[in-house]
Amino acid sequence: MPDESSPDPAAPATPADSGASAVTTEEDQEPTMVPTRAPAPGPQRTERMHAATRRVAIASGELILITAGLIILGFVFGRLWVVLLPVVLGLLFSTVMWPLARFLRKHSWPPALAAATTVLLFLGAFGGIIAAIAPQVVGQVEDLADQFSGGLQEIQDWVAGPPLNLDDDQVGNAVDSVINSVQSNAQNIAGYAVTTATTIGNVLINLVLALLLCFFFLKDGPKWVPWLAAQTGPRAAPHVAALSEKTWSTLSEFIRQQALVGFVDAFFIGVGLWVLDVPLVLPLTVLTFFGAFVPIIGAFVAGAFAVLIALVSNGFTTALIVLAIVVAVQQLEGNVLQPIIQGRGLNLHAAVVILAVTAGSSLFGIIGAFLAVPVVALIAVFYRYGRDVLDGLTPEVAADGTTRQLTGDSSGSQLVRRQAELEPSVNPDSDDAEPAGAVPEGAGRVSRLGNARKLLRLHR
Repeated sequence: MPDESSPDPAAPATPADSGASAVTTEEDQEPTMVPTRAPAPGPQRTERMHAATRRVAIASGELILITAGLIILGFVFGRLWVVLLPVVLGLLFSTVMWPLARFLRKHSWPPALAAATTVLLFLGAFGGIIAAIAPQVVGQVEDLADQFSGGLQEIQDWVAGPPLNLDDDQVGNAVDSVINSVQSNAQNIAGYAVTTATTIGNVLINLVLALLLCFFFLKDGPKWVPWLAAQTGPRAAPHVAALSEKTWSTLSEFIRQQALVGFVDAFFIGVGLWVLDVPLVLPLTVLTFFGAFVPIIGAFVAGAFAVLIALVSNGFTTALIVLAIVVAVQQLEGNVLQPIIQGRGLNLHAAVVILAVTAGSSLFGIIGAFLAVPVVALIAVFYRYGRDVLDGLTPEVAADGTTRQLTGDSSGSQLVRRQAELEPSVNPDSDDAEPAGAVPEGAGRVSRLGNARKLLRLHR
């Protein structure tokens, strides 16, 4: 017989029976659910989640395709590096020689004669430098060898005294161990020597090819941009011309910057070596100048050579003074010259330069370290140009409000400068924006519209 206090089996289950908590009010004695802290889902949560998932999937697919494209591009460049290296070196040489070639062309010299004369003068100047430093190297290398032998004897006498107190037998055993190690690795050393000789031969071949290409660049270089613009079309021609000019100016700026930095480094370090009476002053000065064209690494190697020569020839005290001079000059370069010059020219952060040189040297050796900074600077030029185009600016318009536009017919084409047809974007909130109707219509409208002056003079 069922208990009167037991619930009716036919009665519906209450929330308390199902495990849910309930509260009974005094008014109606009806149970109510305790609200949760989690918000109720919106009516469009599922649709928006699906849309977000699609966007993430599309972005991931695009990123994968871009990465694959960069890998393929790097593979192609790696396979064509033998061909690309002389071209790049020829372009860099052309930036150095072009001012003289342009001067000769303006004075009615034929293009071929102006280019040949410029290349021959460049080779003559380089040969003159080698001829000037070679006698010093030949004349002082024997003395340095004798001093090096004396330095080794001093080191042997030092290790024989306190605190090491090594006798002649122990020193001889250490020397024999080194000799045995060298003999056991003779095959590897010979392989390294052959590899080094092959590398030097390849460098010489690339330099010869670069000089030949430089001649053609100086002779026919002004025809390149019109030809390339004619292959793209009238709409792309202004962008092709603007990017070509920015690329050329960036390469020229890099050479000028490194030449100025190298001159400052070579001058102060050369004066310090001359005052301290260190031998091989002129060769070390020239090495310092050319070492500046490999940022960071070149200066370090040139300074190490100077300290080593001072240590062998003049002793430990002079080597410390030379080291202090080198460190002081490098601090002057890194903290004063490079920020000012690169800030006005390449506009690259010092950390970017260090990473570029490290990556270039690890991938392609000395040549990679030399080319790393200009390559990164060119990538930055293309990035900034594309960013300005996406922002609605007009990077193809020059500071005077003109653009390079393609004109011609089936017989030929050329690039001419014309006033920009489209007005650049103007920020209406700018302080110097002129009110509507205050600027007359005409050819000079582009240079007087609001903050267009700022937009047109962006050299980024």
